[in-house]
Amino acid sequence: MMMKKLLLTSMLTLGLARTLIADPTPKVGFDWFEYRGEDPEPKATLAADEFRNPILTGFYPDPSICQVGEDYYLINSTFSYFPGIPIFHSRDLVNWKQIGHVIDRPDQLPYDKLGVSRAIFAPAISYHNGTFYVVCTMVDAGGNFVMTAKDPAGPWSDPTWLHFEGIDPSIFFDDDGRAWMLNNGAPIGEPLYSGHRAIWIQEFDPVNLKMIGPRKVLVNGGVDISKKPVWIEGPHIYKKDGWYYLCCAEGGTSVNHSQVILRSRAVDGPYEPWSGNPIITQRDLDGAVPFGVTSTGHADLVEGPDGKWWAVFLAVRPYDGRHSPMGRETFLLPVDWPEGGWPTILESGKRVPLVAKTPAGVKVQSGSVPLNGNFTWRDDFDSKTLSPLWIMLRAPHETWWQLDQGRLSLKPRAETLWGDGNPSFFARRVQHANFTATTAVEVPSAAGVSAGLAVFQGERFHYFAAASRDGDSVVLRWKNSPAASPRKSAPRNCRSLRRACSSASMRRDRFAASRIRPMARRGRRSSPRPTRNCSPRMSRAVSSARRWACTRDSTPLRSKRRSAFFLIPQSAGSRGPAPSLC
Repeated sequence: MMMKKLLLTSMLTLGLARTLIADPTPKVGFDWFEYRGEDPEPKATLAADEFRNPILTGFYPDPSICQVGEDYYLINSTFSYFPGIPIFHSRDLVNWKQIGHVIDRPDQLPYDKLGVSRAIFAPAISYHNGTFYVVCTMVDAGGNFVMTAKDPAGPWSDPTWLHFEGIDPSIFFDDDGRAWMLNNGAPIGEPLYSGHRAIWIQEFDPVNLKMIGPRKVLVNGGVDISKKPVWIEGPHIYKKDGWYYLCCAEGGTSVNHSQVILRSRAVDGPYEPWSGNPIITQRDLDGAVPFGVTSTGHADLVEGPDGKWWAVFLAVRPYDGRHSPMGRETFLLPVDWPEGGWPTILESGKRVPLVAKTPAGVKVQSGSVPLNGNFTWRDDFDSKTLSPLWIMLRAPHETWWQLDQGRLSLKPRAETLWGDGNPSFFARRVQHANFTATTAVEVPSAAGVSAGLAVFQGERFHYFAAASRDGDSVVLRWKNSPAASPRKSAPRNCRSLRRACSSASMRRDRFAASRIRPMARRGRRSSPRPTRNCSPRMSRAVSSARRWACTRDSTPLRSKRRSAFFLIPQSAGSRGPAPSLC
């Protein structure tokens, strides 16, 4: 029998899923994947001295940056996705290229049983005497650790555990050669209110990779504890004009997020907050306006190629008022930092611009892998290795995928998207509010096996279009995650899929469905609980060959099934990950 192919076009996320159980079930082949982002833009054409924000669109939260000569290196959080902690290189702060991942070996840092929004929190990168350092927190499994490398592209070492409480560590190397570890930790004694945290400092031995000396609190609560500030975190120290500047995020990672600055004449304090804090926030502005930006914070500062200071920070571009399918993204803005004075990223009341001036003399260049703006990206799977844009849920314990002669094949397995394992699932970040994702997949021939596209926000909230066989018929089911499907029917706006299927014309063995629009709730520190994950608008559906049994099933796949999905991840959670492919 001639193999049938299924063509799926989606407005959300794509992925591939597998199971840890050895199984003789034949692999499912995907011939190609194409992603096209088409967002409205505040300015269609850029001037020669302009760039677009964000510089990294879609699920690139918690940026950290370091400079080595003329080179800049930037990393981001990845939570429970593998490979973990992408690392980018630039010579001008505007044009970036991914050169690898800090975590790229399955046994380097196992993610077993960790939730999608857990694991890797807020890594920070630094450089000293020929060695690169990345410090980070492994939430729910191990705590704080450091990894090192001579080449930022890798290989990076296995983790060395540092055994101190808290999250968000970073290293400051002083002029005298001493190194200091900063982090967010619990306050001394009982917290005075919910969200009461502190910034701690302790000396660090960068040769033996261990903590030395006593720990000390630098900031208790925030810039003004009388106002009960919450979640002081993401600390960095910079030395300038004889002052030590302590830069921290405050207010939590949702719409009240902000960045604050303090300074001292000694590295271990006492630190005085600036009276003009915060140095950037959008919390007093309406995020629902066209091209509005919210949740700014978690900034890291660096001296640019023009000799001026610049800040990378995370922010959110809301969609439809209160949703954010792209999640938290990396932005870039200049810093006004007068000699002996205080730095300011953005004055109070000013909005984050989506088009800004480049550092002097820098021009935007078109890259082979675009990271912002509207673009089309296609993978024909004709390379020997997968693109670094593809990620999966947690580290694999077996190889369930194969690249061969222009095809990516996935082994169907019982691991599920709502479980805590490593499903047969590849993910690509959602980088636009309006996008189309398309793939060509071989319809599985084995009984109980399905494959297709999924929209994934997290274990509790995702939808997927699964193709399978029922005798000679091809069945396409639009399935909900368990948490999203206690009811017998899918969410109101998702029901149009069934109508589109039932009205499809019967021609070849192809199905084309367009205009599924992603809706994921804006991130909060707690686990994400979107009211609507999906608002699909199926403008048309065309099916082919023989006959179609096209059904909508709101019940999750049973464990006895084997599935392989190709998905695109969108960002979620306060700290949480982006949706992924399965």
